[in-house]
Amino acid sequence: MGGLCVSVGLMARRWISIRVELLGGRGEELWPYPGRVFAVGPAHTFADLARAIDNAFARWDLSHLSLFTLADGRVVTDAETGADLATSALGVLPTAALDIEVAKVMRTVEQGAQFRYVFDLGDDWTHCCTVDAGHIDPADVLGVIPPAPMAYWGWGTIPDQYGRGWAADDGEARAPSRPRQPHAMLGGGWPGSGERPPLVDVDQLRVAAASRDVVGIVAALEGHDVSEVLQRAGSAVQVALGVDPDRVSSLAISLVQRLEMRRLPGDEELAQDLLAAVRREPPPGEPLPVDLEQLSGLIEGDPASNEGGFLDLQTGEVMPAFMTDEAMVGADATVDVDAEPDRWLWVPCEGSRAGWEDMAAYVAGVADSRLREQLERAIEGKGAYRRFRDLIGDTGLRQAWQEFSEERQIGRAREYLAEQGIRATS
Repeated sequence: MGGLCVSVGLMARRWISIRVELLGGRGEELWPYPGRVFAVGPAHTFADLARAIDNAFARWDLSHLSLFTLADGRVVTDAETGADLATSALGVLPTAALDIEVAKVMRTVEQGAQFRYVFDLGDDWTHCCTVDAGHIDPADVLGVIPPAPMAYWGWGTIPDQYGRGWAADDGEARAPSRPRQPHAMLGGGWPGSGERPPLVDVDQLRVAAASRDVVGIVAALEGHDVSEVLQRAGSAVQVALGVDPDRVSSLAISLVQRLEMRRLPGDEELAQDLLAAVRREPPPGEPLPVDLEQLSGLIEGDPASNEGGFLDLQTGEVMPAFMTDEAMVGADATVDVDAEPDRWLWVPCEGSRAGWEDMAAYVAGVADSRLREQLERAIEGKGAYRRFRDLIGDTGLRQAWQEFSEERQIGRAREYLAEQGIRATS
């Protein structure tokens, strides 16, 4: 029993040091950065650290929000602010926020890690926090074991007790030169500045939605760039809302805002359906489980080989027209739509009238200027579809183009159903 007590005591005294530098605030960058070094223990939450930082930097009006941002993009804040951030209309869907009052610092960040702390989401007093290597014993370093994180070293004009202007100021050395570029954390691109967030794996999302796997749906979307797959993402979240609405309601609202900003065909209808599901209300139309990919294939197929088809208004099944022809499928497989005419909705094949606009929109987003010029020439005049398909095949863009095109086709199919008074469910 005594050995257990010794073990627990030793664990309690394995604290970490976190160096916190104040980069700027109220639109002004500071230099040299004033700073403090804090001793942080295993029981301390991010709320404890925030209070210690605010006290050490001489803040007296503490009635402002605080926000930590970790290097992997996760945020640590209060529950209400975290929910609000999840609805921000950005291309990247944020990961679920950690609760600032619950999340433990030492369980969340590792030695050498950097993370950002912002006090007052308005004046944006921005701090760079760095976890020093190794552990400290607070009894040795501080002389006490404090109940909260405690500053034990500092510099800068906040003011500083010993007149230090920077971390290595010994009273004799000259101040370091100011960097030519602002600190990365003062810009909007940190973390991952200059790097594109991961794209949504459409196959992963499709599998998760088909199995009604809420955890898988969330994992496929959170922290990913959903800008080009909003229709697919919305369809998957529709499934998740039917299983665990509390888990994905913030994702749904976030997608609603993105859909309302993008406003491609079908986006308004999907936004309305998601919002209705979040509110536990029926959609503004007759709900029907329709495979939108199959439906878009009927509507936008080649008129030379596609005669259109039928939609079963009871089951949502999509039926190609040849299934009603006994000579084509045989007597046993023939569907007699005339026997129940009110059950079947005729879906004409209109061809891909919007196909060229899809190609032009895709080409405009190609980053490589030389390739973009080649594609622009390819889609001009007769034979544009063939030249475009050949070129994207040669340059490895076929999969990306297919997902881009299918996203828009699905949206147009959703819009078509809404015009018939039908709301597609997954």
